[in-house]
Parts: sequence; structure tokens; C-alpha cells
Amino acid sequence: MKKKQKTDLENKNHKDTVFRMLYREKKELLELYNALNGTNYTNEDELVVTTLEGETLLNMKNDVSYIFNDELNLFEHQSTPCPNIPLRDLSYVASIYREQFDISKTYKVLPLKIPTPRFVVFYNGTTPMEDEKVYKLSDMFEKKMDTPELELIVKVLNINEGHNEKLLKACKTLRGYSIFVSKVRKYIVETRLQHGKDDEEFLCLPDNSRKAIIAEAVGKAINWCIKNDVLKEFFQKYREEAARVSILEYSAEKHLQVIKEEGLDEGITGAVEILKKMDIDIDTISEKICEQYHLTPDQAKKYL
Repeated sequence: MKKKQKTDLENKNHKDTVFRMLYREKKELLELYNALNGTNYTNEDELVVTTLEGETLLNMKNDVSYIFNDELNLFEHQSTPCPNIPLRDLSYVASIYREQFDISKTYKVLPLKIPTPRFVVFYNGTTPMEDEKVYKLSDMFEKKMDTPELELIVKVLNINEGHNEKLLKACKTLRGYSIFVSKVRKYIVETRLQHGKDDEEFLCLPDNSRKAIIAEAVGKAINWCIKNDVLKEFFQKYREEAARVSILEYSAEKHLQVIKEEGLDEGITGAVEILKKMDIDIDTISEKICEQYHLTPDQAKKYL
């Protein structure tokens, strides 16, 4: 097995968000694994990071993935419900296996042993969702079968405050992230009201004005977290980068809310053009419109 270990937090080629930044280090990945599985593993050196950074032939990028305890864990973060995630995860896991194993060995008589894949999405959007939801690849099949010959199951966990409290209590980093997101949304509302803007007026503001309000809210949220020892060391060390990616993330989220109600083609085209002007990379744009409009990556290509 070829071990690929990339934990450089400053890799600018990756489509970073605060969630991705938090889980670029083995310590936090192991903490999350233990919280999900009720285990107490301590040896970080046994963990092999397999996150796709877009450096392969297919230019694939995913949020977080790693091999540990004979399992290949693929974690995604989403702020919009997306039933297409099994198809995306299928592409990710195939790319990771291809990187980890010599394809020529699949032609040999002796069977290969590969790490068992597990797929989890951490959801923190504003659309109400139960604590746990399951998406299946077979749900996407045009022709339904009682026993599909290909299946991939994704568990979606709601990590908003008030949901999956046992998990958040067991994982300090995930709980901190949940609190940070809640504070950003709270301060966006408070800050836009201080500027005399209701929700509709805020969404219709020019890009720079809306981003300025979001930047102010993100700054308040980071200050609160540092003061209250919520991801304190992380924000002290990476404040500038965390603020930058948060502003882009929440600006994009608001843009998509504005134009989602427009005609489908017009709305998606408008979304792509606006996100491009915000200097958001193509892979992230593709991901966001797939989530928002329930598109497959192939369907999204025509808008990019």
C-alpha cells in the first residue's frame, strides 16, 4: 500500500472551508473517529490521510478521508441536503483505491484485501433535518431492483446545536465547529439589523456591502470563540485564513439563496457567474451548485 500523507494546512490548492481546515491534522481526525465509534485509540501514527487534493489524472478533490483500523473513512461537510452524495462518494472512493493499490494486482489470482469504506456527511445547514439520515446510491437508479448489484450507503449526521448531542459531547472539535457556525449565523442576523437591513434587503445588497456585513459577523464569532475557549488555539493560529474562507462560504450560501427561486437554468447560470467573480475555484462552485440544485457532477459541467 502506498501511504499518502498530506496534512499541510496551508495547501492553497485545496478547496478549504473551516471544517476542512479543522480536520487536516491527525489528532483531530483520530478524535472524530473515536467519537463516532465509541473507541479510545491514541496512536495517531497508524492513521493514513488519503484526502484527494486534485493532483491525480481525474483532478478529484474531497473534504476529508483517511485509513485507520482497516477502514477507509470518507467524510464530507454539507450545508445543503444533497441526495446525490452517494454518486460523488463513489467517485472519491474509486480514486482513493486507485491511488492506494496498483491496479495491475487486481488481475492476479490471490484476492486483495482493501480497507472497508465508510461514508459520513456532517450536515449543518438551515433546512430542518433529523439527527440522522441515510442516502443510498440505489435510490438514484432509474431502474429499481430488489437486490441492486452496486450499492453505496452514506450516513448523514446533523451537527447543528441541539442535534446528536452525544457525538458533539464526545468530540470537542466537532462541537466547537457547531458552536462557531451557530454564532456566525446569529451575528449575521444581528449585524444586518444593526445596518438597518431586513433579510430581503440584505440579500439584495451589492456583493461588497453584503460581504462586509458577513465579514463583521465572522469576526465577532471568532472573537466570541476565542474568549469562550471554543476552538481557541485554532482561531488564534489561523484566524486570518479561517475568516477568509468563512466569508467566502457564507457569501456563496447567501448568493445561492437569492437566485434559487429563479428559473433553473437562469438561476444556476447566475450562481456560477457570481461565484466566479468572488474568486471561488471551479471545483467548489461545482460542489455548491450540485448540492443546491441536486445535480450530478456531470450535469453541473455544462454550467461551468
